[in-house]
Amino acid sequence: MSFTEKIGQLMQRPGQDAIPNDDVPWWMKYAGRGLGTVGGGIAIFLGVWVCTGILFAEVNCLIAGIWQMLAGFITIVIEAPCCCMFLDFVQNISNFMEQRPYYYRGGLYIAIALPAVVLCANLSTIFGSGLIFGTGVIYGMMSLGKKGSRQDMAAMASPTGSAPLPVDQKSTLMEDPDVWRP
Repeated sequence: MSFTEKIGQLMQRPGQDAIPNDDVPWWMKYAGRGLGTVGGGIAIFLGVWVCTGILFAEVNCLIAGIWQMLAGFITIVIEAPCCCMFLDFVQNISNFMEQRPYYYRGGLYIAIALPAVVLCANLSTIFGSGLIFGTGVIYGMMSLGKKGSRQDMAAMASPTGSAPLPVDQKSTLMEDPDVWRP
């Protein structure tokens, strides 16, 4: 058993299958979960900082800070329910989102990250909500799945649907003598 398999067993959730059912790389799963956990915590901290905008009569920044703290809390609840184990409903929400496809989480994170930036576009909201937005982008990439092989992509790109690979792997448009060069 390799070191990464041992770490994977330690990071498993209760009741999770030992063999993953999807073809998403392990590092991308941990990147999404890690960025969501760390980004949610940073978003909460920066949301408190943005709320100090009320001292300068910026009500939009107060609302944006509250929204950012709420978005950070939702992200932590979904990605790291162990951080909020004192709340009874957290594990249910996390299990519900765990059973959904990756694009649900990606869409949720992107949707909850944008309002704070729209309301008060300062560095704290851009960075805090940007981390949550980045988590949504990672989950969106995970929902796309693995890239196809070279043969599959060449077959899909051809008009007939089954194109053979070129014999010369180094041929490009620039090496073609019929192509005009400036």
